[in-house]
Amino acid sequence: MPSSPSSSTPFSISGAPQAIDSPDVRRAGRDLLSLALIDARNHTLQLLSLYEEALGSATLAMPRVEGVDPPVWLAGQIGWFAEWWIARNTQRAFGAECPVRPTRLAAIEPNADAWWNPSQVPPAERWSPDMPDLAQTKAYLLETLEITLELLEHAAETDAGLYFYRLALFHEDMCGEQLIVMAQTLGLGLGIELPPAAVARQPVLVPGTAWELGMSGPGFAFAQECGSERADVPEFEIDAQPVTWSQFVEFVDDGGYDRPELWRPEGQAWLAAQVDGRRGPRHVEQIGSTREGGGSVLQQRFGRTVRAADNQSVVHVSWWEADAWARWAGRRLATEVEWEIAAHTAMNRGFRWADVHEWTAGTLRPWTGFRADPWSEGSAFDPKPAFGRARVLRGASFATRARLRSPKRRDFAAPDRDDGFFGFRTCTL
Repeated sequence: MPSSPSSSTPFSISGAPQAIDSPDVRRAGRDLLSLALIDARNHTLQLLSLYEEALGSATLAMPRVEGVDPPVWLAGQIGWFAEWWIARNTQRAFGAECPVRPTRLAAIEPNADAWWNPSQVPPAERWSPDMPDLAQTKAYLLETLEITLELLEHAAETDAGLYFYRLALFHEDMCGEQLIVMAQTLGLGLGIELPPAAVARQPVLVPGTAWELGMSGPGFAFAQECGSERADVPEFEIDAQPVTWSQFVEFVDDGGYDRPELWRPEGQAWLAAQVDGRRGPRHVEQIGSTREGGGSVLQQRFGRTVRAADNQSVVHVSWWEADAWARWAGRRLATEVEWEIAAHTAMNRGFRWADVHEWTAGTLRPWTGFRADPWSEGSAFDPKPAFGRARVLRGASFATRARLRSPKRRDFAAPDRDDGFFGFRTCTL
């Protein structure tokens, strides 16, 4: 059973071995995985406690918000996901070779599928008052974790044997970040602060090199990371940090949102569809230069209006906005291979990342050797329908668990998404 959260912030791990925070957990064995799974569950429970404090309610009751799942439902789905793929999956030992629809046992909660299976519960029904309350959900989280840990003790120490345990860990970590994104969307104060503004640095010149993308070695990989692709990349100059608010203010002041030549047709259509006329990133209340000549950005952060620091990374931008800014600046979005090379080779020269997830140029596509996995098939995590449409996100945000902060991690989202902690950086043309 997990111990009680011992830290006042969900982003620190008090007294736990630092190894559970390492991206190397993708290759972790049983003992380390057990500790990491307990840590992830503590993190989830702590976030639920922060929601309780913010809402002043032990039920987390709130009016329905379009496009957002209730936090209690999302928490229950974490436990359901682990049970669905581990305790109920009689073919879990096959790992990534497991069938998409394996033989399954009954759930410990008879109504589990009717409550938490996303393919059976449409978004509107997730807000139903008949759904489990917070106390029921916490009890289910504790019980499913205990079963997971018991089964883990007997799992084979192989990539196949540990595949679904690693998957459950990273799924919970991603849901934890989603809970934080939801708090920002709902305007709830969870006591979370953005990282301090970075010291502005000049762009970094990166020598040309041959580079191989992909995760083809041992350990866990998400479907879109599987396979490999080799590229010969010429010398390039890349921003040392993501584009900042002071830089974005100049774009706004120069009429960037009203200049069609800066926007792709799809971006113009997205912009025209925004309510009340979009003239700044999501959650921005005021943006523009001040009489004193500096930039001024007032943004809603977890329910409070705050003034963004000039050198803080722009956040909550869509891919369309990032692309338009790059065109305005006479630059271009970094490609994902350029981003990865810089993250691996230019850290000691000022390349800074992990404040925001970063949009990259081009669309998501499979690498050579791509293979669908059993769990993402047909789900919101399935990259196949997104190939050629979604945009690749690299890096991590301040809300990403440390073990998911890898320079090789490859995520994706539709170009109109702006609810996440999304920013961008650019390269010279």
